[in-house]
Order: sequence, then structure tokens, then C-alpha cells
Amino acid sequence: MGKTVLITGATSGIGKATALLLSENGYNLILTGRRNDRLAGLKSEIESKYKKTVLILNFDIRNREETEIALQKIKDLNMDVDILINNAGLAAGLNDINDGLADDWERMIDTNIKGLLYISRIISQWMVKKGRGHIINISSIAGKETYPMGNVYCATKHAVQSLTKGMRLDLLKHGIKVTSVCPGAVETEFSLVRFNWDRERAEKVYSGFTPLYANDIADTILFVISRPDHVNIDDILVMPAAQAYSRDFNRK
Repeated sequence: MGKTVLITGATSGIGKATALLLSENGYNLILTGRRNDRLAGLKSEIESKYKKTVLILNFDIRNREETEIALQKIKDLNMDVDILINNAGLAAGLNDINDGLADDWERMIDTNIKGLLYISRIISQWMVKKGRGHIINISSIAGKETYPMGNVYCATKHAVQSLTKGMRLDLLKHGIKVTSVCPGAVETEFSLVRFNWDRERAEKVYSGFTPLYANDIADTILFVISRPDHVNIDDILVMPAAQAYSRDFNRK
């Protein structure tokens, strides 16, 4: 029986692409997200195409109580988690700090930092008892640099980078691997969410160059988790060939 992978934010983009690719490669899946109709659709697609049973958990990772209740279902079913992929995350707004919206800040902090912590705390406890496991945090080039008007989003991804290092240090003695995957510009729903579903504005982000696609990051994640037991990819930065640093693009 293959390893079981829990993917947060699996209803679109990198999370969905990773779910499909890992199913194709024999992994068992637990998928979480806020949009139950999309989770159900993805479950149906995977079970039909790859003949794999998928557990879906519909909850908001920003809510600690919801997260704890949802994860208890895994134990109730006598399931375990070998690999946790902390994919759920978002950017909201693009404003100078003095014009920032508190609601946007809280949404990013609650999802990108607190949500990651809520689920990692529980799953890491299970991994410690087994003496093995792997946690992959999906960070960003924004976790390595700061760009104009990206203030709070960049701060949350810098926090993810720091938390990844802290997890690696704390969980080393328990035989648990920890990895940070940092994408550059990926054409997903990311910019649509950031610009409140303004499609025209979102499309301009990727105009004039070929961005990364969700499948590119899914391929990277598969590479990371399929390394031999003695190998850990600590931190990996994946950029489009047309991008250098966070805001420098070769647009044609």
C-alpha cells in the first residue's frame, strides 16, 4: 500500500494538480478545502481515473476548532498521514502599507501562517509517534524577497520560510523531513483571488511571458517526496525562465 498524503487547499491550482499527479503515481490522498463541490468533483475524478479511494475533508483551515474536528475523522477511520503538503494560502490585495486593508491582512495571516500552524501541530504529533514523516510547506519567491505593495503577503511567506526552518530543527530528532517549495509566478487562481476576481487585471500579471503552471510545481513536489529516505530537499526555488527575482520579467 502506498504512502498517504494530506494536501490542504486542494480545490484548485497547485493543490489540485498535485493531487492528480500523486494519484497517478500511486499515493493515497486526503484532500482538504473550503469548496465542497470542488472537493467532491476532484474525488470523483481521481477515483474514476486512478481507482484510488480519496478522503475529502471540507473545512476552513483558518478555524482551529474546525481543523481539529476534521482531522479527528482521519483517526476515526484508522488512517494515517505519511506526508503533509501545506498548500493552502493566498494573497489578498496589492497596496502600499498605509493603504492596506485590515481584512486583507487578517485573511492572509490567518490562512498562510495560523492555518499552516493549526494543521502542522496535529499532524506532526502523529508523525513524532511513528518516528517518520515529511512536511512540505508551499512558500513563494515572496518568502525570499519583498516587493512593492506586497508587504503583508511577503511577510507571511517569510514567516513560512522561518517556520520551515524551525520545524526542521525541532523535528530532526524524530526522523521527520521538512521541505520548503518556493514558486515564482504561477498562473493559477492566485492573481484572481488577489484582485478580487478581476480577470482583466489578473491576466496582466502573466502577459508577455510564459509563467509556471500548476503542473510544474506538482512535478517538483513529486520529486521532493520521492527521494530516498536518507535525502531531504530542504528548500527549492522554482522560477519561470522569463523571471529573475520577484518583479523582474522578460516580457515580449
